[in-house]
Amino acid sequence: MPNRFPLWKHVLIAAVLVVGVVFALPNVFGEDAAVQISGERGVSVDTALAARVAGVLEAGDLPARAVRLEDGRLLARFADTETQLKAQDLLRADLGPGYIVALNLAPAMPAWLSATGLLPMYLGLDLQGGVHFLMEVDMPAAVSQAVERYTGDVRTLLREARVRYRSVARDPRGGIIVRLRTAESREEAAQRIEREFPDLIVAEQDLGDDFRLHLSLREEAARATREFALQQNVTTLRNRVNELGVAEPVIQRQGETRIVVQLPGVQDTARAKDILGATATLEFRMVDDEHSVSDAVEGRVPAGSRLYFERSGRPVLLYRQLMLTGDSIIDAASGIDQQSGSPAVFITLDGKGARIFSERTKDKIGRSMAVVFIENKTEIRRVDGEDLRSRRTIEEVINIATIRDRLGKRFQITGLDSTSEARDLALLLRAGALAAPIEIIEERTVGPSLGQDNIDQGLRSVILGFVLVLGFMAFWYRGFGLVANLALAANLVLIVAVLSMLQATLTLPGIAGIVLTVGMAVDANVLIFERIREELRNRNTPQASIQAGYQKAFSTILDANVTTLIAAVVLFGFGTGPIKGFAITLSIGIITSMFTAIMGTRAVVGLAWGGRRVAALSI
Repeated sequence: MPNRFPLWKHVLIAAVLVVGVVFALPNVFGEDAAVQISGERGVSVDTALAARVAGVLEAGDLPARAVRLEDGRLLARFADTETQLKAQDLLRADLGPGYIVALNLAPAMPAWLSATGLLPMYLGLDLQGGVHFLMEVDMPAAVSQAVERYTGDVRTLLREARVRYRSVARDPRGGIIVRLRTAESREEAAQRIEREFPDLIVAEQDLGDDFRLHLSLREEAARATREFALQQNVTTLRNRVNELGVAEPVIQRQGETRIVVQLPGVQDTARAKDILGATATLEFRMVDDEHSVSDAVEGRVPAGSRLYFERSGRPVLLYRQLMLTGDSIIDAASGIDQQSGSPAVFITLDGKGARIFSERTKDKIGRSMAVVFIENKTEIRRVDGEDLRSRRTIEEVINIATIRDRLGKRFQITGLDSTSEARDLALLLRAGALAAPIEIIEERTVGPSLGQDNIDQGLRSVILGFVLVLGFMAFWYRGFGLVANLALAANLVLIVAVLSMLQATLTLPGIAGIVLTVGMAVDANVLIFERIREELRNRNTPQASIQAGYQKAFSTILDANVTTLIAAVVLFGFGTGPIKGFAITLSIGIITSMFTAIMGTRAVVGLAWGGRRVAALSI
């Protein structure tokens, strides 16, 4: 019986289909329109809040399918988007400041399926709705910040080298002005600066007895700074969005100064801007114990110091010179200080930051150092029915401690109010700080109803194409056409399963790729079936015709699919967003159709006709 598969191949096909059905199953249940409630820094979300939210919704006659804590956030699920939008307005008004109320979409899987950990495939911005931002990076500010860092580094270099200078300050017209006391000091300073900072151009200036050096950033260094600022901002935004759980965001550079950000499923643009703008960092500064804090409060702040405040409102005088910034932090984790039992954040520095911190703290043992928390927040106030946005920078001293030993790569900070605040601070620090300010120059919102329209239209196109192909195959190839139709249905299931398994994003062009795959998937069967017909016309036996049809058509099928797959890979490699979505579904469809159209149909044909003597084939 040459047309019967061995048992292991039947087991393999069955196993693949079972796995495919299991992974595709979460997509059957869809998603619930939900309102997500999370607390701002230091505000907890617990069961008491869940009960309060449920009571507010009940009093407002807005029935919720469920209100429960999920992964540290509170989700209220609703039957439709209209109720969802009303619930958001009601909860915002009731909860007030301290809570972030945002729209969301939550998988509607039953509990037993959720317990397996399986997830549906993500939907793109055009299907799920969401927000689109085009952001521009302030490149002059990036270069200015680089020059500011060099200002402090040059001052430190001259001090450590014991080169006598009058001042090191920014030039309002650009660059750095170094004023020295003698021509010899200027010569020595120029040599040391050129040796230590090759990215700076050093030029001498004479103004009577004022011996000056003018330092400016080389063009190639400025270009590298701008490139780093763009890449660092892309990385920071991606880390921040990923940390906060926005599913499959698109964050990519556009040109030399711009970044495109797409957040599927996010309908609250204010919340989206908070996600993008509220990056946080730390600064480590020495406490100024030599001057009076009370004098500084009255306005007499020493030249080299600056007045800060602790959370309690107590003023603290700190030196302007930075010991270290949060740019050197590569990891941050929350935990409990073993000695005091209070919440703490455990910091890990990169190699360069660890060396700098070690060098700068070795002579400061016994003195006090402060940790300054800096966070940029966008605040929204509703005035006369309109949202007014204002940007606010929070700078507060969260910890003052005595340096007991030379600090290095790992250390911890305390002084936090709660474990949730420590966790939030660690999250923000892991995401990093923006390397340069960004400004939103274009903003678009895709509503969930429009996304649902796209889904409905795309689904209708898939169903229509699927039904037409099924009808043609059943009419033209009869029994063998029904076998091909089974393979086509299995192919669709496997495509959805692979998208879910990879947690890929399905977009409108991706649906177009699936529709194309539906038509292409039967090509292999058409070639096989026509070859079988040709063998039958040559008066071969049905069994020999089946075997010859599959064997002789295989090379043609392989060549056609490989060339199409190469084109899909090129589209994915060189295309952007929508084109990548089309290429992904096309590539997956080609691979799965090769399995179902060749191996799958061969197994069914073998079960139906391969194990017995037949006089004719239904083809």
